[in-house]
Amino acid sequence: MPASDRKLSMDELGRVAPDAYQGRSDRPLVVILDDVRSRHNVGSIFRSADAFGVTRILLCGFTPQPPHREIEKTALGATLSVPWSHVGDTADAVRGLQAEGYRVLAVEQTVQALPIGDVVLDDRPLALVFGNELEGVSDAVVQACDGCMVIPQHGSKHSLNVSVCAGVVLWWATGRIV
Repeated sequence: MPASDRKLSMDELGRVAPDAYQGRSDRPLVVILDDVRSRHNVGSIFRSADAFGVTRILLCGFTPQPPHREIEKTALGATLSVPWSHVGDTADAVRGLQAEGYRVLAVEQTVQALPIGDVVLDDRPLALVFGNELEGVSDAVVQACDGCMVIPQHGSKHSLNVSVCAGVVLWWATGRIV
């Protein structure tokens, strides 16, 4: 590190307070979790959602809900800043957002999934579906979505951890939403 460089203080970072975050509407971006089973993954996704200004999270099916100590272990308070709700059926959540004008994309490896770099966003608000650690996004939800996107991978494993995947995709999306 150059001698003239230093870490920023918490005050210099200028982060928004949790109660002020909840009123934000400048980023029309929703995260949908389809039967994500790990509380640690849920908490990590909350933390990434907070970092990238996600509007809200829909916890669907059997996805664990706050408050829970295992969620908070990785969320570090983001469950208090990012609005969330539970929806029993993920496909219903997708259709509900589509009725509100959202373009809903599943992050899933399908025959017609577009590589993340080829996805073009339009002026509609965006919702992204992330799936179960073992089964991915369910077939019924894939069919309900407007399309699918995938992160190209070059290793021997067939997928990323869902919370890592969410972090990558949210970083990508927030750089493209106007």
